[in-house]
Amino acid sequence: MSATVERRLAQFRATRGSAAASPHPAEPPGKAMAQEAAEGQRKAAAERPSGGCKAPPGEVAGPVSASLLLLLKVLLWAVLLVLFVELELGLPYFVLSLIYWMYAGTRGPAERRQGEMSAYSVFNPGCVPIRGTLTVEQVERDLYYRPATGR
Repeated sequence: MSATVERRLAQFRATRGSAAASPHPAEPPGKAMAQEAAEGQRKAAAERPSGGCKAPPGEVAGPVSASLLLLLKVLLWAVLLVLFVELELGLPYFVLSLIYWMYAGTRGPAERRQGEMSAYSVFNPGCVPIRGTLTVEQVERDLYYRPATGR
């Protein structure tokens, strides 16, 4: 069957006049447009001068890397800690910053990315647990059905 399909495809290409057409199936239009956009961005980046960090007027500079931003935040926190220690308020600053980190580290369900699962299965659709979660069923199976070692 494959040979007949290939033969009919060759006849179609010949009648259509597309002898240079590739033998691979056509790509989806979205993928082709994405490749064209990526090529355009590469060309624009190649045309820009590579020296210096300044962006041309009217353009926004590239985003700061997450690790650099984290480093700057930690350095700012350490400098402020030293300042508050000098003012003899180091312990309250440290405790309040711990409370803030706990607050900032907890995200609500609306702030989760699409498809991201919660560590607590009751917040997931259908109460689906994440991989590696120890369930009551596993504990019961281990306690009641597995023979104890050393008997």
